[in-house]
Amino acid sequence: MKEIGSRARTLPAPPRAVWQSLTEPRRPGARPWLNLLPDEMEPTVLNADEPAVVMWSSLWPSRPGDQVRFDLAAVDGGCTSLRFTLLAYGQPPDESKIGHLRRRLNQLLFADLRYSFGQ
Repeated sequence: MKEIGSRARTLPAPPRAVWQSLTEPRRPGARPWLNLLPDEMEPTVLNADEPAVVMWSSLWPSRPGDQVRFDLAAVDGGCTSLRFTLLAYGQPPDESKIGHLRRRLNQLLFADLRYSFGQ
């Protein structure tokens, strides 16, 4: 596996809440945030170590071996530092595709998930 993208931002919720949102994005009563595009698929949780790490399978059928790792840490004010690391299996995609994959993760996590917490 080769790292092809990583970014960290702070989310306005405690690590346990962020961890639960990543491990159960469609749980009853949760605000919807995992809005997938037609060329994306529901990820599978491959590994989860509450409340610090979550590993997803690929969101993209065209890149089935890729994975997304999430590292969570508590920060001041009851917030969470969330880092995603996009890992490519085999040959990495071209720069254009890498840009698209990173942009989608940024949107899903640092816009859609963030707003699901009310901010």
